[in-house]
Amino acid sequence: MKNRILELDFLKCVFIILMIIFHLSYFGDKHLLVKQFVYTFHMPAFLLISGYLVNIHKDRKQFFHGILWIFIPYAVMETGYTVMASLLPIREHIDELNIILLLKNILKEPIGPYWYLHTIIICEASYYAVFQLKKINTSARFILLGLLLYLLSYRNIEFLVFINGIYFLIGAIIRQSKLPFLSIFKSTLWAIIPLAILSYYPQNLNRATLAGFTITFLVISLLVEIHRYMPKQVKKISYYIGQRTLVILLFSPIFTILAKIFIPLFSFDPTGICFACVATIFTVAGCFATSYVMDYLKVSRLFFGKERIL
Repeated sequence: MKNRILELDFLKCVFIILMIIFHLSYFGDKHLLVKQFVYTFHMPAFLLISGYLVNIHKDRKQFFHGILWIFIPYAVMETGYTVMASLLPIREHIDELNIILLLKNILKEPIGPYWYLHTIIICEASYYAVFQLKKINTSARFILLGLLLYLLSYRNIEFLVFINGIYFLIGAIIRQSKLPFLSIFKSTLWAIIPLAILSYYPQNLNRATLAGFTITFLVISLLVEIHRYMPKQVKKISYYIGQRTLVILLFSPIFTILAKIFIPLFSFDPTGICFACVATIFTVAGCFATSYVMDYLKVSRLFFGKERIL
């Protein structure tokens, strides 16, 4: 814990909670502009933090062992999500399921929230591979990494969306610069002013624009400042959630779908806010309960490569 940047755990908690909330279609459809605002920064910030946290100084066996144990749960859950999409009337419904489509979804074009893990696997592997080139300097390595990510996003290849790779790349550059994360994203309440001005214009709500980059930067700085004033117990809860975002990302689709059974109970609330609060708590609790059962039954070793995931 001494080496952890607890503000990053807090940020990851906020962003994963936002992911859950806006994967609740009943709520998201009622607040499309807010959804567009949140989508501008929440996953870009996650990718940036992921790029910052990657440890490329592990030996090859250790590093790719870690990649493997991201890929295995990713592949299992993406398979499950694809099968589910062929059976249920969801937005990503698949009319005809076959092995070619399944392999395509796992290896190239994942559906659901699992695109993030797919992107992380590609970016981390590319980052590690490029930085094994010892005869060129750090700047040249980053140029080469950027070119590689661009190639992987190029049409007819399209293993990732290039802008997602750029956010990961920014996080990696910050890490290699040796500058503390919190010296780049300085905490300030003043961030709310330019953030409000930029967000007022819907054309700015796009992660692939300079305004989108700026919004992401400002949100992180604002949240780091808000973190200072959070009650101690709330901070502890946020750290716990932020340190376990993988299980929430993996299992949340199960519970956001199940949460639809609560919708009739909240017909009195036209905003959908009450539903979103209950459904989010239900989803987080469900993800942790699933993880606890997997730990208890000693299944985590087969699924995550660890004795315990919680």
